[in-house]
Amino acid sequence: MSTLICGSIAYDNIMVFHDRFKNHILPEQIHILNVAFLVPEMRREFGGCAGNIAYNLKLLDGKPLIMATVGEDAEPYLRRLDALDIPRTYVRQVEGSFTAQAFITTDLDDNQITAFHPGAMTHSHANRTTDAREATLAIVAPDGRDGMLQHARDLAASKVPFFFDPGQGMPMFSGEELLQFLDLCDYACFNDYEAKMACDRTGLPLEALAARVKALIVTLGPAGSHIYADGKRLEIPCVQADDVVDPTGCGDAYRSGLLYGIAEGWDWEKTGRLAAVMGAIKIAHRGGQNHRPTRDEIAARFTKAFGQSPW
Repeated sequence: MSTLICGSIAYDNIMVFHDRFKNHILPEQIHILNVAFLVPEMRREFGGCAGNIAYNLKLLDGKPLIMATVGEDAEPYLRRLDALDIPRTYVRQVEGSFTAQAFITTDLDDNQITAFHPGAMTHSHANRTTDAREATLAIVAPDGRDGMLQHARDLAASKVPFFFDPGQGMPMFSGEELLQFLDLCDYACFNDYEAKMACDRTGLPLEALAARVKALIVTLGPAGSHIYADGKRLEIPCVQADDVVDPTGCGDAYRSGLLYGIAEGWDWEKTGRLAAVMGAIKIAHRGGQNHRPTRDEIAARFTKAFGQSPW
């Protein structure tokens, strides 16, 4: 079963400032802010929600199909997808644009200043999910606003079951639009902050939102996650990580476990547990795509946490 992953492909440019922002930003002069930070450390990571989800799903031996838009600078990312044997049939290169990029500067107190350039992501509506006829499952992850709305409508019309995963794109949508997404999709996934925002914008409690889909998943960080399905709330524990290094991309890793479990026809408890394992593996590594466990190693982590192998 091929899983269509609609979302962003992005570069994450991460810089470290060897001081504290508070020593250089004067509160009484904030109205004429003009600062520069020397950042001797810098790294570029492959990221974006679609890229991260596909990477993790491939680790599980799933069959991801990325649908995304990238810019003229995408060649290194495209070569990486080829090396990973992840098809890029539905990755569209947009002339005259950059690939979406985040520029993140972190100080010694782990404060961050981030600038995000959406670039080619704003053209995501140029892709049509109806072109991916081999897909039997999909996810609409953070992407250009128009693209997310269109992809959700097209997937529903094609009767392809899909996840709605607004992520950091949640503020782009009104309460009415969020309800439209929930009425179109089969499954939805929020973190705890996004779940509260969805409730505030729609004026409905979480249980009422969950009743509109087959399953609503809410991630709670170190407190695990809740899966609302069949009129019940299933509690999925957090899996102990070897180390807590970087949470970037943990949600995407978690979602890969959800997609794999659904594609395999697993029950929600087993599906949620695999998702938790994938998040725990990822958080011990910097960046969204630098962990490289084998499928056997993933199974071993699952067995250690839950007493039985997932496959």
